[in-house]
Amino acid sequence: MEKLKLHGFNNLTKSLSFNIYDICYTSPANKQRYIEYIDEAYNAERLTQILTDVADIIGAHILNIARQDYDPQGASVTMLISEDPICHGSPSAKVRDPLPEAVLAHLDKSHITVHTYPESHPHFGISTFRADIDVSTCGRISPLKALNYLISSFESDIVIMDYRVRGFTRDISGAKLFIDHDITSIQNFIAQETKERYQMIDVNVYQENIFHTKMMLKEFNLDNYLFAPDDVLLTDEEREEVQEKVYREMAEIFYGRNYAV
Repeated sequence: MEKLKLHGFNNLTKSLSFNIYDICYTSPANKQRYIEYIDEAYNAERLTQILTDVADIIGAHILNIARQDYDPQGASVTMLISEDPICHGSPSAKVRDPLPEAVLAHLDKSHITVHTYPESHPHFGISTFRADIDVSTCGRISPLKALNYLISSFESDIVIMDYRVRGFTRDISGAKLFIDHDITSIQNFIAQETKERYQMIDVNVYQENIFHTKMMLKEFNLDNYLFAPDDVLLTDEEREEVQEKVYREMAEIFYGRNYAV
């Protein structure tokens, strides 16, 4: 596509939000072990590395990182990013020192965040790990480039995504541009291999540049949802009961409603 000729800076804000879910069955004896495992596997340090990779993929420059592990569980990481590297001092400065706080605050319209929420059902032995991720950029860089990496990084059973382009920029004649790229669905930017693995639903509002996609794994193998070796030691009747519980958990999250027990 021919490159747009703009008047000044590209003021469009492109925001991509994920809810990513990983579901597991744990026996009562292993429920706390699962929460501890998830809390360690997706601690603030690991999440920081994932978001650093996202910044590299979309071509952004990290200005600042804030991260926190929580008690009893969960973690959060926030990165402030910019489209271009920023120098301060003389215009010809080669060294990019840490930026002053005022610049960081000014640039917080471009950011990447992640928050994790490990939790468990009080009765059914179902544990659900949720990660909420937001990638918001301005300028030419696009959060859509990181789609496939994020989906694979969290071993996602269910992914719910929202993408929106806000604001406007101007071309050299002064006309407003409310979007600067072609898109009919978030699915346009998902790898074919990933599409084949997931059932997908779209809800899009084209005139408002709002795009919504839900994904749920097509293939269901109960052994992939059992946490510990002793969780596997189930009778055929127990396996059937557990499989129904796990699948119902997935369906309720995907369709956004509770089903009768």
